[in-house]
Amino acid sequence: MAEQVGVMAAPRYTVVQTNAKTGAVVTRLPVTALSFTHILNAAGSATIGIPLFAPEANPETLSPGISGLVILRDTEPVWGGIYWTATADIAAGTLTLGASGFHSHYKGRAFVSGWLSRGQEQTDILKAWFAYFNADNGIGTATDTLAPTGAKRTAVWTRYELKNAAEAIEQLADNVNGFNFRYVPFWATPNTRIGHRFVMSSRVGTATRSLAHRANCDVTTVSYDSTALCTVAYATGADRGNGEKLVGIFENRALAARMPERVTIGTYPDVKETLTLLSKAHATVNAGAVPTVIPELTLYPREFTPLDFVPGDYVNVSVDAGYVGFLDDFVVTECATAVDANGTETIRLAVASKELWSNANPS
Repeated sequence: MAEQVGVMAAPRYTVVQTNAKTGAVVTRLPVTALSFTHILNAAGSATIGIPLFAPEANPETLSPGISGLVILRDTEPVWGGIYWTATADIAAGTLTLGASGFHSHYKGRAFVSGWLSRGQEQTDILKAWFAYFNADNGIGTATDTLAPTGAKRTAVWTRYELKNAAEAIEQLADNVNGFNFRYVPFWATPNTRIGHRFVMSSRVGTATRSLAHRANCDVTTVSYDSTALCTVAYATGADRGNGEKLVGIFENRALAARMPERVTIGTYPDVKETLTLLSKAHATVNAGAVPTVIPELTLYPREFTPLDFVPGDYVNVSVDAGYVGFLDDFVVTECATAVDANGTETIRLAVASKELWSNANPS
């Protein structure tokens, strides 16, 4: 039967095992099924099934914490990370590998010598951090695409605080005029070595696709949540040495006129600057300005690819189903892809109100 015009051919997925430190390809794995998830400003995860008795299922070479795993879609890398866990089903003859994205490496790194950056461009701080960790038995995260944003930050930690690297990156991103980030795998040397780079983008996001319920997707569930609403935010920081802590306060007077007072308190014990705490409080108030609307969508087969939906970008979603009725922009917070034993690809999205996410960047 001739292939339908305008509909993509079924993609071909493969998985390569790499050296986590260098990215060098070790082998290609015989995959029975797989799934992987891109999550906004987080590591993401992958689950990969291989035959338990395959030659490639060799504990001497395929080792948790040491091996990397990269998923290819039609030969191009679409997900990469580090293999951390495995479950062997002896009766079924399968081995299920669990991996987390490259950000998981930085959850096990710390600023053991402390750090001092005052009033520096945030991309320069990031470049310095990755250079610091790459030089000391790291994974070679590239920062070649980072460009100045105009936002200046301060980061000060003593060596005794042993500040966690992943937490530092996440906290730097989560500010007024902050950013979205992800780690993108690429062929550094075709078929030989896979690299990865840290990529950041504006929290305002970029428009990508229009999705309509029962046209090119199914909106399976919609959640409404007001627990993050906040009329006043307090951000507490480091101890001043006299038993008192630094504090930043920000208020949403417009929301307070519509609802009873609701206070949110954030604790940042390693922040030693009031201006940073004010920024944290401001971002908290902005993020709590409206109730959260979270639709989950299953995309129709062969109409999109997983890379059509980068977490942090936004899509226009329309649905008319009784209580649920909207035509609005939503930020992609998660893109989950599953491929079964027959090669059938299923892509699901979790999204959140664009206003909720991007309003941490006031005009």
